[in-house]
Amino acid sequence: MQLTARHREYWGKNLRITGLLLALWFFVTFVVLFFSRDLTFSFFGWPFSFWVAAQGALVVYCLIIWYYARYMNKLDKEYGVSEGDES
Repeated sequence: MQLTARHREYWGKNLRITGLLLALWFFVTFVVLFFSRDLTFSFFGWPFSFWVAAQGALVVYCLIIWYYARYMNKLDKEYGVSEGDES
């Protein structure tokens, strides 16, 4: 199958958003959590680094998933490849 310029444009946008969100995931998972060990104050009786690891990262992961799904649905409609209602 030969890819048209429109297919390449769609795929390029898909790869860019995927790369950007993966970079955000990496930053939250490794960089923020690595430096959170230095946050030594107490937050509701627990070390603040615990809250960053246990709560903050999960919220960011859910936001990444929500944003990707929303962005791809919009992109699919823009390029005419959305699944739509099958009724």
